[in-house]
Amino acid sequence: MSAVRALRSRRLLRQVSPVLQASLGRHYSLDVPAALLRTQGYLGGRWVSAASVFPVLDPATGQELTQVSDCGPAEAKQAVEAAYEAFQSWKRTTAKGKPLPEALGEVSYSASFLQWFSEEARRVYGDIVPSPAADRRLLLLKQPVGVATIITPWNFPSAMITRKVGAALAAGCTVVVKPAEDTPLSALALAELAQQAGIPPGVVNVVPCSREKMAAVGRVLCSDPLVAKISFTGSTATGKVLLKMAADSVKRVSMELGGHAPFIVFNSADLERAVGGAMVSKFRNSGQTCVCSNRFLVQSGIYDRFLDGLGRAMDAELRLGHGSEPDTTQGPLINVRAVEKVVHQITDAVSRGARVLRGGKRLDGSFMEPTLLADVTTDMLCTQEETFGPLVPVIRFETEEEALAVANAANVGLAGYFYSQDVGQIWRVAEALEVGMVGVNEGLLSVAEAAFGGVKQSGLGREGSKYGIDEYLEVKYMCFGGLRP
Repeated sequence: MSAVRALRSRRLLRQVSPVLQASLGRHYSLDVPAALLRTQGYLGGRWVSAASVFPVLDPATGQELTQVSDCGPAEAKQAVEAAYEAFQSWKRTTAKGKPLPEALGEVSYSASFLQWFSEEARRVYGDIVPSPAADRRLLLLKQPVGVATIITPWNFPSAMITRKVGAALAAGCTVVVKPAEDTPLSALALAELAQQAGIPPGVVNVVPCSREKMAAVGRVLCSDPLVAKISFTGSTATGKVLLKMAADSVKRVSMELGGHAPFIVFNSADLERAVGGAMVSKFRNSGQTCVCSNRFLVQSGIYDRFLDGLGRAMDAELRLGHGSEPDTTQGPLINVRAVEKVVHQITDAVSRGARVLRGGKRLDGSFMEPTLLADVTTDMLCTQEETFGPLVPVIRFETEEEALAVANAANVGLAGYFYSQDVGQIWRVAEALEVGMVGVNEGLLSVAEAAFGGVKQSGLGREGSKYGIDEYLEVKYMCFGGLRP
């Protein structure tokens, strides 16, 4: 470690540690209206207590925020049956008519999916197909698949629900939501809002459960014969387990699984814009998003200037602290295991020759210093697996072909980003990247209007956009014969 880097690190720790210590010693309460702070399961339009409860913790302090009903297989089965009963009438309904700034942004993002799919509901069009026979008419009808199981992660506890549930309800499906055990309160608040909005009983159901009961509840929600569809966002490993469960009864499945996004900066790039895109793409939600950049590839002609610019931006813009503090930009990671994974990747990279330019240290609780690594190579663990934390490993490359080979070497392909001002290169690289979504000179690409999903082992199907509703619809062919020519 250089003397300059050591001095900078000690200064940063002196600045950060007192802030974190003060945050960790303070008690934070849930500042939400009492009506939205629901802690029971929501089954068939009723709030139902389970036989036991599990705690919901503040990841910054480890303090218990509240306790939530720990639903089991019996409650899961009850929710499926309520959804199936409600589906019989709902399917005939037709359309009528984090850090605190990030958390507020997610609420708006969540609402955008409900608005989008409420409008898409009236555009579920079938087709009239020209018939080869004069006495027949051929029609293609679109109908809802039925009860949909919705399994969502903790990192966007509202938006991941509305992106799925909005499409399902618009198609005419009913849903059973199993939220992540770390963040059940957002799902229960959405159920309360659905009830206030007049959604009929059984159309939306929420089954919270602890990690200990997750497997048993998941088996019911993914194998019950009344369930017609499964939509899951989470790890690739878990997605494969759910696919096996769904296979026994051949259920419809859509999955948004792991990512390992490349972020490529070519020599022709606008450096300032590339640095800004890297900051947004990497450090949103403290690096805990499935589309955040994981492998940074920078061409040799701009490599040193990019590292310098990104390091300066990290110094100027990133502030660690509790999410409720107004100037916080980087909160804690979700738990200690997440921090340990980042530390392990840094240790491995340094042992193989990487240099730590910023950060590199674990702080109090579940906090991790935002970390910038130089001289990274593809044999390092951080380039081979998803990080889900505030780590920026930067690889030097020489040619476009080399960058694409590294970017496409992963067995997943959710998102990818690159910066270039060469129009020919932009088209070549955008078409060659093996991902479902590409950000060209842009580090933030998720909107309700665009199709969200990946290729390879990053999942099946699409969410958002006009295609998202198709995941909850079946096409029925009707041949109307016996007509007089």
